[in-house]
Amino acid sequence: MKNLKVIAFDADDTLWVNEPYFQAAEQKFCALLEDYLPHHTVSQELFKTEMQNLSLYGYGVKAFMLSMLETALRITENKANPVILLKAIEFGRELLAKPIELLDGVTEVLEALKGKYRLVVATKGDLLDQERKLVKSGLEHYFHHIEIMSDKQEKDYQKLIRHLDCQPEDFLMLGNSLKSDVMPVLNIGGYGVHVPYHTTWAHEKIEHKIEHPKFLQLEKIKEILPHLI
Repeated sequence: MKNLKVIAFDADDTLWVNEPYFQAAEQKFCALLEDYLPHHTVSQELFKTEMQNLSLYGYGVKAFMLSMLETALRITENKANPVILLKAIEFGRELLAKPIELLDGVTEVLEALKGKYRLVVATKGDLLDQERKLVKSGLEHYFHHIEIMSDKQEKDYQKLIRHLDCQPEDFLMLGNSLKSDVMPVLNIGGYGVHVPYHTTWAHEKIEHKIEHPKFLQLEKIKEILPHLI
């Protein structure tokens, strides 16, 4: 790994807290509709809507808001009390206003690697929201390049690597999602480092174990430093 040139970091639940906020908002949304369906069923219906809408809306808070509204209307057969719809919008606004809580070890790692590698943020989500979070995080100055991606498939990483003018074998991606941050990069010849977060969106979970010479599993982000310095 010490021949690497570029190290890319996922943002949400890798650099800062994200998914617990979404899960708390989802629980409040399910409570709004408890007169119609049990909580777990509302949650399933919301997830189904999100998956159907991914190709249209992508990822992020705004997509989540639209899916909540659509789910509420479907569950209530288009008879939802306007208060329910307004509350769903309010939950989305609250998500957009959340403070940035950096995860343990993030600043230490970036400080140690700055100047030794080109550091990059490669994250999915809404452009405005992710830019806002990066500025609020105070981490922006560590990064050579910020890439806010509509998706994280092999073709998306290949495009990023071409833009950075490096080769896959020079590139390492570190993140909390095996599906989005690790597998596509391994498949194109790069290095993938998985730092799991205690809460993961169902869409990002994979069940099979990864065995690959360029794959590294860590418990904490600062465990990467002995492999790079």
